[in-house]
Amino acid sequence: LWNWWPLLPLYPYGQRRTLLREIIPGQIWSFEQLQGLYYVAVPVRLTVVKVSGGLMLVNPLPPTRELRRALSSLEKEHGSVVSIVLPTASGLEHKIALPAMARAFPSATLWVCPGQWSFPLSLPLTFLGIPGRRTKVLIDDGAPHPESCSWLPLGPIDIGLGSFEEVACFHEPTGALLVTDSLVGIEANPPELFDLDPTPLLFHSRDRGDEPLVDSVENRRKGWARVVLFACFLRPDPLKIPPLSEVFRHSFKPGLRNLKAHYGLFPFSWEEGWEVSAKQLLGESQPLVQVAPVLERLIFPRAKETLCDWLDQVAELKKLRWLVSAHFSAPVPFAPR
Repeated sequence: LWNWWPLLPLYPYGQRRTLLREIIPGQIWSFEQLQGLYYVAVPVRLTVVKVSGGLMLVNPLPPTRELRRALSSLEKEHGSVVSIVLPTASGLEHKIALPAMARAFPSATLWVCPGQWSFPLSLPLTFLGIPGRRTKVLIDDGAPHPESCSWLPLGPIDIGLGSFEEVACFHEPTGALLVTDSLVGIEANPPELFDLDPTPLLFHSRDRGDEPLVDSVENRRKGWARVVLFACFLRPDPLKIPPLSEVFRHSFKPGLRNLKAHYGLFPFSWEEGWEVSAKQLLGESQPLVQVAPVLERLIFPRAKETLCDWLDQVAELKKLRWLVSAHFSAPVPFAPR
């Protein structure tokens, strides 16, 4: 149960199931929850890393009772949570959970990405419930666990309302690069998290709103491919969503159907051949590391040199083996394209 869900009213709202996976034995764990709009739900990840003195949490998630119990079991074996890192300036899904996570672990040091902002008003972090006395700014105030972690800042890049900025963490003992939004790897098979709630996949596997939800491996893969297309592009080319002006020009019944599609009551309509677009994103045998498509389209054209310089820094990392992103698949063997 996540009581603060009205602050960011995304599916599945107040009921946040959590899946715990050990992704690098004895070193890195993944805590995953679903989140989305229009039933376009994707996994959002809190990454837990074993560091000197205990555990480091990267990219906070709502600390439900279920999540805290699972973390408590890790603490008994590997030591207490000693640091909590918010390595993004624009990731609302992680920022909104930081105050509650800070209260759940009152002895942990908090680290936040430079350039933090809030909407509609830019407020000090303490006004957002983030305790100032134990909060530090990455890079400006140093960085946590320098004996095992290197930190690579990306940005700032002006996006109008605020700025896009994140700081990646390279965990040298495992060769894992931890990022928030900048890089992703996506498998063709739906993530294991959907075994807890396949509804979003089954909803979008349909071609009409009057079709029942039918659970099958084929429908899960079809729904996942469509969810990935929407989540990665927001307005993918093969997606058909009529503008509201067109909706209301139609007669009442067709207009009502289109209106329901706008508000997520019916599945989206897709052009023929949408599968070709999906296959460009999905790794059948294993996912490939790629720049997150939505950022590549909307943000990085404003600062291509900034992105290229950052990617050069990533490529120069010795012992780089894995990508662990806050979204989609993890860990992904690092073979960037």
